[in-house]
Amino acid sequence: MMTSIAQLVEVHRLAVAGHEAEIASDVGDRVGRVWLVRSQYADVIRLAEQTLTLGDDAGAFFDLGRAKRIAGLPAEALAAYDRALELYRADDDHGNVAATLTSIGRVYHGLGDHQQALNYYRRALPIQREVGARAGEAVTLNNIGGVHNGLGDHQQALSYYGQALPIRREVGDRAGEAATLNNIGGVHNGLGDHQQALDYFRRALPILREVGDRAGEAITRYNIAMIYRQRGELDRAVAELELVVELDEQVGLPDLESDAAVLERVRQEQERAGS
Repeated sequence: MMTSIAQLVEVHRLAVAGHEAEIASDVGDRVGRVWLVRSQYADVIRLAEQTLTLGDDAGAFFDLGRAKRIAGLPAEALAAYDRALELYRADDDHGNVAATLTSIGRVYHGLGDHQQALNYYRRALPIQREVGARAGEAVTLNNIGGVHNGLGDHQQALSYYGQALPIRREVGDRAGEAATLNNIGGVHNGLGDHQQALDYFRRALPILREVGDRAGEAITRYNIAMIYRQRGELDRAVAELELVVELDEQVGLPDLESDAAVLERVRQEQERAGS
């Protein structure tokens, strides 16, 4: 019989109460990774912090860093990742060292520090190739593509995304596959090829729904809405944006206020177009 997430959460609670650090660490990591995919970031933060009451734990710090980054708390994310990195290095855990380097790079990328992001990604990539961490390699390639896209080097971005996509399919990383499809769509959108962009966004959307990534779904639907808006298909744009705001509210994303404002503006455009 498979153990449900609710049962694992109860096991974790009992382990924390009983000061069973090893059990809390193992179960907390298993639950945290599921919740991260499901965009339950506040739950991940709470769970990781409970695990850490029993002492330092690399996996809990790593999960905490990821949740804090997506929750819009970059300084706290960096602090958690830095501690995870120290612990993984102390354990000579090369695979997780590389994963943490990549994750730190993502924080700097989000802060707009492209050079620092590239530095961390480039430190991670050879380690991942050395240890055969194909899934991690795909993440890093995807993220390097994102930096180049941010720098305006679109062809270089497409090259890195193109390297990441088949690896993500190879390892069965459905959520990652959707993210890379979304990223490729974003590059084509930036180049003005809106139909190509829409095709990639639409390929990403069912995968995101399949894996329960509501934050990723919100981003993809927002991108689709903006293409509809550019085309003057305002009814379709409003319908997508209403779903975006609903998803933002469900997940507690920091984009809620700005997305709601965009929805209101497009509704006004819709009313003017109909008058």
